[in-house]
Amino acid sequence: MNGEVDIAGVYMPGLLVLAFAALVITGILTRLLGMVGAYRLIAYRPLVDVALFVIVLGLLVLLFVSDVRLP
Repeated sequence: MNGEVDIAGVYMPGLLVLAFAALVITGILTRLLGMVGAYRLIAYRPLVDVALFVIVLGLLVLLFVSDVRLP
């Protein structure tokens, strides 16, 4: 992935674009977890939401950045 992404003539950092995508995916996942009822088992929901965002962002970075490799 290039360092910058051109969106309608405006250059955006690649990590910002991935963070926005992770935010959307995390929102979908939290709604699914809420519908299933998984949040009844969790003591502190905001901490789980932040951790889920970090995990999704890390997976997106691993998917789209060619320099990062799994051991």
